[in-house]
Amino acid sequence: MQRFLKYYWLSLIFISFLFTLFISGTRNCAAHEISSAYRLGPEDVVVISILAGGEEQVTKDMVVGANGHVNVPFIGKIKAAGLTMEALEKAIIRPLEKDYFVAPQVHLHIKEYQSLQFFISGAVKNPGKYALNFIPTIMDLIAKAGGVMPERGNLAYILRGVADRKITDSDIKESISKKEPMKVDLLKLLDEGNMSGNIKLKSGDTVYIPLGTKLNQTTTKVYVQGKVKSPGVLDYQPGMTALSACIMAGGFAKFSAANRAIIIRQTQNGTKTIKLNLDKVISGDLPDLPLKPGDRIHIPESWL
Repeated sequence: MQRFLKYYWLSLIFISFLFTLFISGTRNCAAHEISSAYRLGPEDVVVISILAGGEEQVTKDMVVGANGHVNVPFIGKIKAAGLTMEALEKAIIRPLEKDYFVAPQVHLHIKEYQSLQFFISGAVKNPGKYALNFIPTIMDLIAKAGGVMPERGNLAYILRGVADRKITDSDIKESISKKEPMKVDLLKLLDEGNMSGNIKLKSGDTVYIPLGTKLNQTTTKVYVQGKVKSPGVLDYQPGMTALSACIMAGGFAKFSAANRAIIIRQTQNGTKTIKLNLDKVISGDLPDLPLKPGDRIHIPESWL
């Protein structure tokens, strides 16, 4: 019995040891994956070790300055911002080999990720900027922000190029008018547990979750009016055209004049009216018109 207990406890210790190694290895692999692809930015801290002649010459911390440079031992300032660790290592080795050492070795690792930053705004408990040491998914960032508010909307918008400032509905509208932002269906992700929308973010991304009734529908909808079978409001989808919207609205009603379709579009300079002969689009004699969010399509009644 004592021998059995001895083997039992030894087995538990060994399994625990293997599990610890597995977790540590997983974390190290994830950290290596980030550091190998990561491009340095201001305030990042990099540890450099220089070896030559079989001896360590120096080990020190290097901080990426606001101008993007690091102060490298022996060499001086080198541009680091925008470089991967591999590229920075090569940039350091070249002058070391040329002027200081024979066959030097340079080892770098990132000590602090200061420019690996993400932003979240809107209907979350703690909106703001988050500096992380890993690349999060949208769920990770929502969790960091304390979760969503009960009155949140059903879509999350991922914006690029608007970091470090408060996101407003007008920013969303402008972004959609220029380039369709990434959208995540929060009903599927949060309510149904469908993780297909749990996408990985990029450094500098802003996640915006509007309140359920706050976001102007003109930024996400298309309106079909007049002589169609089911006039109403449609969710805008990338690639949507005038003809496809009419088909989604049930098709043309009796006595419709599809040849005199009118698309009303809001632009920065005011309202623009576009006339389109959808009969010729159907026959292939005219190209269809790609829609934009907020477009209103009117199909008039036939004169006959």
